[in-house]
Amino acid sequence: MDFLKTNIFWLILAIGIVFEVLAEINMKLAEGFTKLVPSIRIFVFYGIALVCLVLVLKKIEISVAYTIWAGTGTALIAIIGMYWFHESITVTKIISIVLIIIGIIGLKIFE
Repeated sequence: MDFLKTNIFWLILAIGIVFEVLAEINMKLAEGFTKLVPSIRIFVFYGIALVCLVLVLKKIEISVAYTIWAGTGTALIAIIGMYWFHESITVTKIISIVLIIIGIIGLKIFE
């Protein structure tokens, strides 16, 4: 049961990361707040993401939780930008994303 209690916080953090990424995608789709629905989604999704982050801070250290939240979100949105929005793919971007992922794994392993 203790395993489940601890892992539920990691699940909540993952949900928060998903909503952060959804908010960032909608930032692009909102086209400078000129499109109503994506503009509203930005605030709703960021609200959910922040609620998740606040909840996990009861169990996970802020230095670990926020770094994983921000790092994972950054890596995911970079990948989505390259794939979905056809942004440039460079060796530097790929190496940087890999380094972010290595850092996230290191924080989780040694937490």
